[in-house]
Amino acid sequence: MARNVTMDEWGFLQYCHYLIHDRYTKYTKSFQTILEAGKVKSVKLPARSPNLNAYAERRVRAVKEECLSKLILFGVGSLWRALDNYMPHYHEERNHQGMSNVLLFPQKEKSRPDAAIECHERLGGLMRYDHCNAA
Repeated sequence: MARNVTMDEWGFLQYCHYLIHDRYTKYTKSFQTILEAGKVKSVKLPARSPNLNAYAERRVRAVKEECLSKLILFGVGSLWRALDNYMPHYHEERNHQGMSNVLLFPQKEKSRPDAAIECHERLGGLMRYDHCNAA
């Protein structure tokens, strides 16, 4: 299996540098040796770290549900454009309900209470957020 995933021309790890995996017994020394021959470094997750996968799965689910499932993508270029627009929106512009409905990284600028609130859009209106301009 390791030989198949690292093969030239059609192995899906052919352009990858790392394979991150858990400590399952099927990842034997011979498996890791074949990976290294294909120029892929095997990286084991720390022992007794069950929540590592949960955080990664939650992030992937958020990206899929909030962004990618609502778009028709035409190739890798449109995928990267969508992700490049989604990540700043996720971190800087949208409030997070699990974090007391606040922004993760709020803007440093202070705004006046009577300043106009503007609606901004990303990806043709798929993602919208309100922004109050600084004084």
